Amino acid sequence: MFDAARKFPVFDPMLYLSSPTMHGEELEYMTKAYIENWMSTIGENIEAVEEIACEQTGSGYAVALSSGTAALHLALKLAGVQPNDAVLCSDLTFSATVNPVRYENANPVLIDAEYDTWNLDPAALEQAFLHDPHARAVVVTHLYGTPCRMEEINELAARFGAVVIEDAAESLGARYRGAWTGTFGQYNAISFNGNKIITGSTGGMLLTDDPAAAKQAKKWSTQAREDTLWYQHEQIGYNYRISNVIAGVVRGQFPYLEKHIAQKRAIYERYQKAFSDLPVCMNPFDAENSEPNFWLSCLLIDPQAMCRQERGERDARYLPEKGKSCPTEILDVLARHGAQGRPLWKPMHLQPFYRMQPFFTREGEVRGKEGACGADGRPLDVGGDLFARGLCLPSDNKMTPGQQDIVIELVKGCFS
Repeated sequence: MFDAARKFPVFDPMLYLSSPTMHGEELEYMTKAYIENWMSTIGENIEAVEEIACEQTGSGYAVALSSGTAALHLALKLAGVQPNDAVLCSDLTFSATVNPVRYENANPVLIDAEYDTWNLDPAALEQAFLHDPHARAVVVTHLYGTPCRMEEINELAARFGAVVIEDAAESLGARYRGAWTGTFGQYNAISFNGNKIITGSTGGMLLTDDPAAAKQAKKWSTQAREDTLWYQHEQIGYNYRISNVIAGVVRGQFPYLEKHIAQKRAIYERYQKAFSDLPVCMNPFDAENSEPNFWLSCLLIDPQAMCRQERGERDARYLPEKGKSCPTEILDVLARHGAQGRPLWKPMHLQPFYRMQPFFTREGEVRGKEGACGADGRPLDVGGDLFARGLCLPSDNKMTPGQQDIVIELVKGCFS
C-alpha cells in the first residue's frame, strides 16, 4: 500500500467532490423574498428562473420544481406512461433516473452503457426496442455532464414511436451539436441539487417545447388545484413546486454557469495531463459533436493495472500490488487525507431493487452472464465493468491547483 501519511498533510477543511460555490447575489434574492414575505411557492424569483432557463437553454417552456426527480416523474406522466408499460432507461446512472418509473407502476428496462461516452449505448437500445417495440418512453441520462449520442437515440425512438425524456440533471450547460442538453427530448429534467454545477441547495426544472404540457406540469406540481374559489381537485396532484426562496438561490447562480463550467474543464484537463503516464484514462466524450460541462472528473483504470478488489453489498476490500491499484485503494488513500471521492454509479441492474428487471446490452438481453464477453472481446456488461474500474475524483471548482497537485500525487502513489 502507498504510504502517503508522512509526505502529504490531511486537507482541513475536507476537499469535497463537488460542493456549492456561492457568489453573493443568491443572498440578495433570498433576502428580498424574505423582506417582501414571498416565502411561498409563488413569487418573482420563480418566474425569473423559468425565464432565464428558457433563454439559456433555448427551451420553449420551463416549470420550476422541488427537484430533478420531480421533473422526471412529471415527464413520465406527460409521456402517458401507464402501469405495466415498458420504459427504457439508462442503466449506469443514479437511482433517481429509474425510481419515477416505479412511481407510476411501470416497468424499467435497463439499457447498458457504451465505452465511448459511458452513456446509454444506442446499439443496446435498439436491441431492447426489437424485443419490445411498444415501449412507451426512453429515459436517457447524460452521465457526469457528458452528452449522449442524442441523434441516434432520437432516431431509434422515432422509429418505434417512443417518447424521449432527458435526464439532464448532471449536464446543465453541456452541448450536443451546438444545442444544450435538456432540449433534445419531448420532456426533460435538470437539477439544482447541492452538488450540481449551479445549485439552489435543492430544486429542479422541467423543460419542454409544448405549452400544454408545461401548463399541465405546473398544475400537477401544485396539487392539481382547479381554478375555483374553493379547493377543487379533479386529478391526482403533487407538492412539487419550487420555493420562491430556493428559486432566489438558483437565480443568483445562473449568471455563473459558464464560469463554473470553465473551472470544471480546467480541473478535468489538469488531471488528464497529469495522469498521461499512468495506466488510466479520464471519462471520455465525443469531442467532435459534444461539449461536456465537466461536472465530475472521473478516472478509469486499465484492466491489466487493476489489483485484486472485492465488493459486497455494503463493503469493499483490496489486495495491494506493486504497480497496480483499484478504485477502493485510491478512494481509501484520498479519504485518509481528507479528500472526497466516490465510485462510479453502481449500475441499476446490479442494485438489489432492480436486479430482476430486464437488462439489454449491445448483443441482446443478458441475465446471469456476469463476466461474459461479446464478439468483439469486450465485456457485455459495460456498466458493470466501468463500475468495477472507475471512480470520481475531487472536482470542486474551488479546489486550488496546489490542492489538486496533492490529489494527483496521492493517486500516482497508489501505482508506485
